Amino acid sequence: MGRSFGLNQAALFLAYDRDLVHRAKEMRKNPTAAERKLWEQCLSKFPHRVLRQRPIDHFIVDFYCAALQLVIEVNGDVHESEQAQVYDEGRSKILHSYGLQVVRVTNAEVLGEFDRVCEVIWGFVGCSGRPDPPSPLKKGEPEMDGE
Repeated sequence: MGRSFGLNQAALFLAYDRDLVHRAKEMRKNPTAAERKLWEQCLSKFPHRVLRQRPIDHFIVDFYCAALQLVIEVNGDVHESEQAQVYDEGRSKILHSYGLQVVRVTNAEVLGEFDRVCEVIWGFVGCSGRPDPPSPLKKGEPEMDGE
């Protein structure tokens, strides 16, 4: 690939810049509203393990599912400039060179079209939509029908 300068590499893992590990941990502690919603209401229930703020190559991706080779990026307003779009395209090309699929959604889409965003993501596991949300009842509490 020719871009491995400064990257930690192992046979079973994607190459990553070790200098990004601390920043990724900090980013996991302070997600955007859209990242938090997508994680808590969709990806934490995903049938495959999803990692948040994962260093890959010289980048930190928002979400990564190794089983599906899937990267999910939640883009804020800063990604709307032409310069940012060119950067994102280059970044996606590098991620594709690792055999990864990249899904990009905007904060506005996550916050305003949440079900559609989840359907797109769940489509990668062959599911239409996502599982029903968990019942708000506490474990062991009987459900009340007809009230």
